[in-house]
Amino acid sequence: MTAPILVTGATGTIGSAVVRDLLAAGRNVRAASVRTADAAARFGDAADPVSLDFTDPATWEDAFDGVETMFLMRPPHLSKIDRDMVPALEAAKTAGVKHMVLLSLQGAESTTVVPHAKIEGWLRQSGLEWTFVRPSFFMENLTTTHLTDVRDRDTLMVPAGRGATSFVAASDVAAVASAALLDPPAHAGRAWTPTGAEALTYEQIAGTLTAVLHRRISYAKPGVIRYAAHARKHLDMPWAMVMVTIAIYSIARAGKAGGLTEDVRTVTGREPVTFADWAASHAERWACG
Repeated sequence: MTAPILVTGATGTIGSAVVRDLLAAGRNVRAASVRTADAAARFGDAADPVSLDFTDPATWEDAFDGVETMFLMRPPHLSKIDRDMVPALEAAKTAGVKHMVLLSLQGAESTTVVPHAKIEGWLRQSGLEWTFVRPSFFMENLTTTHLTDVRDRDTLMVPAGRGATSFVAASDVAAVASAALLDPPAHAGRAWTPTGAEALTYEQIAGTLTAVLHRRISYAKPGVIRYAAHARKHLDMPWAMVMVTIAIYSIARAGKAGGLTEDVRTVTGREPVTFADWAASHAERWACG
């Protein structure tokens, strides 16, 4: 049997899609989440569920044993990378992991304040093989983080100003990451930036949602302070996540999130999902109760 591929964050939006892609390719997958039961419930017998908490050394041995390739995703609540993640990554290296495919962030190479940049820096000097997957803004954030704003308040409340964003579907991001996990030598030392085929402002996103949902969805264009207060009060975001999302939206506000690439097509051989098609296929998520 081939060595298992470890997928961290296996029950999340991207992680679960990566697990499905790897299983479809016939690979042995070790699906990691903080609670083993969560991964077991999601994948049944198809994947090997394991507990992994980057801050709990007791979970590291079982997670990393026999693994040579892993998909690495930063848990959103961990922002102090040197303290909360590097010890576990060092343990993975010691256990025999040779290649890590990191779910990073578009622009991480030039936006050093985001935690992803610190993980990239560690990987570059670690002696491990690595691949960075730096996606643009996930379309799925509109059905997770900002679900209640659209569904219950008919609004988009993000501090992105008039900047355009090259939205990308999770399935396209996962497909790029999975390709690197399935053929590590072909992707070693590469940084892929999967994006959609078009850059859209949040005004345009609101317009598409309005057409799809047949009710008006507005874009509030809040400033940073108003957004932070909203995220804390209505979205229940911890402060660490508020600050990370502000950094991400500030990239868009500065006009630096609209860059388009052909990486999805280059790696997968197919066109990326359009926002209009994606929104239409997810319309039930925003249906009013």
